Amino acid sequence: MKKLMLGNEAIARGLYEAGVRVVSSYPGTPSTEITEFAAKYDEIYCEWAPNEKVAAEVAFGASLRGVRSACAMKHVGLNVAADPLFTLSYTGVGGGMVIFVADDPAMHSSQNEQDSRHYAIAAKVPMLEPADSAEAKEFVKLAYELSERFDTPVIVRMCTRIAHSQCQVELENRQELKPLEYKKNPAKYIMAPANAIKRHPFVEERTARLREYGESADINRIERGSSDRIGIICAGTCYQYVKEALGDSVSVLKLGLVNPLPDRLIRKFAASVEKLYVIEELDGVIQGHVSSLGLECVGKEVFSPLGEYSQATIREAFGLSQPESLSADSEIPVRPPVMCAGCPHRGMFYILSKNKITVLGDIGCYTLGSAAPLSALDSTLCMGASVSGLHGFNKAGGSEAEGRSVCVIGDSTFMHSGITGLVNIAYNASNSTVIILDNSITGMTGHQQNPTTGYNIKGDPAAAVNLEELCRAVGIKRVRVVDPYNLKECEAAVLEELAVAEPSVIISRRPCVLLKYVKPKPSLAVDRDKCVGCRMCMRLGCPAISIDKEDKKAKIDSTQCVGCEVCEQLCRLGAIVKGEL
Repeated sequence: MKKLMLGNEAIARGLYEAGVRVVSSYPGTPSTEITEFAAKYDEIYCEWAPNEKVAAEVAFGASLRGVRSACAMKHVGLNVAADPLFTLSYTGVGGGMVIFVADDPAMHSSQNEQDSRHYAIAAKVPMLEPADSAEAKEFVKLAYELSERFDTPVIVRMCTRIAHSQCQVELENRQELKPLEYKKNPAKYIMAPANAIKRHPFVEERTARLREYGESADINRIERGSSDRIGIICAGTCYQYVKEALGDSVSVLKLGLVNPLPDRLIRKFAASVEKLYVIEELDGVIQGHVSSLGLECVGKEVFSPLGEYSQATIREAFGLSQPESLSADSEIPVRPPVMCAGCPHRGMFYILSKNKITVLGDIGCYTLGSAAPLSALDSTLCMGASVSGLHGFNKAGGSEAEGRSVCVIGDSTFMHSGITGLVNIAYNASNSTVIILDNSITGMTGHQQNPTTGYNIKGDPAAAVNLEELCRAVGIKRVRVVDPYNLKECEAAVLEELAVAEPSVIISRRPCVLLKYVKPKPSLAVDRDKCVGCRMCMRLGCPAISIDKEDKKAKIDSTQCVGCEVCEQLCRLGAIVKGEL
């Protein structure tokens, strides 16, 4: 039986068919759906962990106990999981363990274009890279075979295109596996220096065996074209671009195992073509390896290290004209993301912007507060950095900075990596004001539960972290909760806490307006007789509010407005009213 599947859905199916029992992840686009789809299989225990480091360690614990396990994350999440990853390379596994990491060329929803292949190379673990959904499912099962055969964690590298595109996938039965018998093995799993130093030679020997495996593995294959004038080495989504753009006019070495790379196979392919190209998105990882073998190749001299490729960019690089199907008559206008109408973050950002307060931001929906007209943020670095960064900013700036700066962080991001920053503020005593934007969900990645919501990945009741009690427990005495729809309350809280010479936390609490249980109020409307076109309401940047081109007065789109009444509080003339006019 075949089914049309997203790449991420196919990964989840592969987990099911491979007999995986435990999956722990932190949501992050473009990897999120892997765990969401996996959770639909009752045979797999799935969970959302507070962060990727925890998720990788949970997967290790399950592997240690003798069952197949997995964790999934986006590329920057692998930074967080890097600590266990590098030592996992030394310990190896019990049951097979696979880490799924989704890179994001072109930064569709990320703060950088980091190439995860560097982690596989640095940690000395194998990495597979599928080129479509069908391969994704099969590579999952292969990854577990390699994990257990070579005693190693395995990374499967996805990217936005493969994760979110579809193709036909053959469905097969689940492989039921008995857990391995647990046996205590200190020399293998206790990575004290005396043991770890003995495991390093094993890692090097394993890499050599994996490289030998790659020389003849089916997933590394040469596809002969009609001409051997040009040969192209590629993997993953670039393979699809090459085949669609150039067809069978070129010979291709398609790599499925991208670490370690097969030296003899690369040499053999290079010797069979007149000119060798390496086409790979982001960094020249394969190109660098090919060059290290003393082979001439063309790569980043022609193909950019920036963003995503396409069929069109491949053809352009080879000087070929574009088929009509790849040509656009006009440029498609950019539609930048904005906070939704009624977003609970908007009111707090308006107050911060109005008072010209320096705001260190974080990763989530609220990053959109950086956009005009609010332009409320001064920095965004990585998960949790707003809290730690504010402490450093205030320690460097003294009382002048302390009274004019705050940080903002979402509830899920705070649980991910903001807590330790707050501990640092309390312990090292900076007069810092932390604003937790609690919208009762993990918003940007599509409404996943987190440890503060009271529900697990299945929607079942779960223990809920009380943010107020947690903040007090780490040493913050001043903790208060405000409603971001109440501008006066928010402004009073912000100004009062900035004036106090001690650490404080403001919890701006209101559920995301897109949650199913949040019922919108009736739309507001503009009284055209009272409106003078002052544009005060436009300072909120609400997509439901616009200016009429003819009379230059405000108007509200009733199909978008959720009746939050924040704009009503800004209108000094009372022109924004409840109900239709």
